Amino acid sequence: MKQISRRSFLKIFGTGTVAAATATTIGCKNNNEGTRMQDEPAEGKMTYRITPTTKDKVSVLGYGMMRLPTVGQGKAKKGKRQTGDEEIDQNMVNKQIDYALKHGLNYFDTAPVYCKGQSERATGIALKRHPRNSYYIATKLSNFGAYTREESIEMFNNSLKELQTTYIDYYLLHAIGGRDDDHEPMELFNARFIDNGMLDYCLQKKKEGAIRNLGFSYHGDIEVFNHALKLHDEGKVKWDFVQIEMNYLDWHWANEINEENTDACYLYNELNKRGIPAIIMEPLLGGRLANLPDPVVAKLKSKAPERSVASWAFRYCASYDNVLTELSGMTYMEHLKDNLRNVCPLEPLTSMEKKWLEGPIAKEIMSYKTIPCNDCKYCMPCPYGVDIPGIFVHYNHLLMEGHAIDNIKDPNYKKYRKEYLVTYDRAIPKVRQADHCIGCGQCIPKCPQQIMIPEELQRVGNFVEKLKKG
Repeated sequence: MKQISRRSFLKIFGTGTVAAATATTIGCKNNNEGTRMQDEPAEGKMTYRITPTTKDKVSVLGYGMMRLPTVGQGKAKKGKRQTGDEEIDQNMVNKQIDYALKHGLNYFDTAPVYCKGQSERATGIALKRHPRNSYYIATKLSNFGAYTREESIEMFNNSLKELQTTYIDYYLLHAIGGRDDDHEPMELFNARFIDNGMLDYCLQKKKEGAIRNLGFSYHGDIEVFNHALKLHDEGKVKWDFVQIEMNYLDWHWANEINEENTDACYLYNELNKRGIPAIIMEPLLGGRLANLPDPVVAKLKSKAPERSVASWAFRYCASYDNVLTELSGMTYMEHLKDNLRNVCPLEPLTSMEKKWLEGPIAKEIMSYKTIPCNDCKYCMPCPYGVDIPGIFVHYNHLLMEGHAIDNIKDPNYKKYRKEYLVTYDRAIPKVRQADHCIGCGQCIPKCPQQIMIPEELQRVGNFVEKLKKG
């Protein structure tokens, strides 16, 4: 099979408009959490939803296998970012999957391109140790940049091999709606799945039992999303599920964040009226809804002091009836435990609580004008060594805390100026900082959030330079 490069994988997200190409989120931070967060999640209390077509009993929390634990990470400082090139810690993957299954989590989402091609293998090794009927595997036709029929079929067969199984429970056409250097979104959809006969191939594999449920994940042009649903309406294909980005910020504000994005309320409602279950990715929006500004945290804590900040985001998505499962990329065991507490059992939000999050809370978060980076690292590696997501994560963190101040008249200016410069040098080596960006633009077509990366790097670089001059 032709090797699919990381660059080829990323090309599809040239105008991807919704979120990172994966069902992943990072877990919450547990600093100063209430006593409830110290409790072990209850066994035998998982909340389940039923897949209409196959009657699968699916845990409302699913495991996204994109940000897997890596060797040495347990010894690193808590919360340290992954750089994306670490070796997967198979023993820890096994341990966390064992723990998840013990507590009723039974849906595991992977893809051939996750973790530099290592995710399916690591997932297969861990799950093979358990009875095949005790879990559901989701993986994808990630035929980015190499989408001939032969290459695509080989990818499907290789997924079965890596996952050590004879069938896939939930198979997805991966990230419909994007474009690449040679195709507009609809053209690329046809090239990847229609013209090469791969949709028909998947439908045949479903008849044979090698695929039990067939669906797609969506990132990008809304025309392609609507076209895929039209195929369903016309009876040309029956989608058993669809994977979308949804969270309380994207419900009404996705288009505000990026004018090419589609609000989650539209995506969800289009699925709901057809009875197609929604699988949710990015319920934490790449961790951003677990690391909120202090004033927002105070408001959430005033209503539920015993719960983590992240719990609001997870309970929000799971409170929608047509959500089959929501996915979280749980790198650390504490992430897994916290998320399990939220669904073992689920205590749904009231309609008033959902409207509160979608409205006033989301509006306040939007007022901070952060860079909409989810730390997905799809823009990496930078050919000039710039740590693009690291720079954005650091800037956003201090911005959300109200510490990114460049007004010398502010009484906290000297204190926060020193804090920013010191922590910036600690977090990002000097040779990888924003001022090393030459504006080549190679990163722009790789970003699923459509960030104009060179412009934002210049913005951060100018901010840092101004602080240095004092």
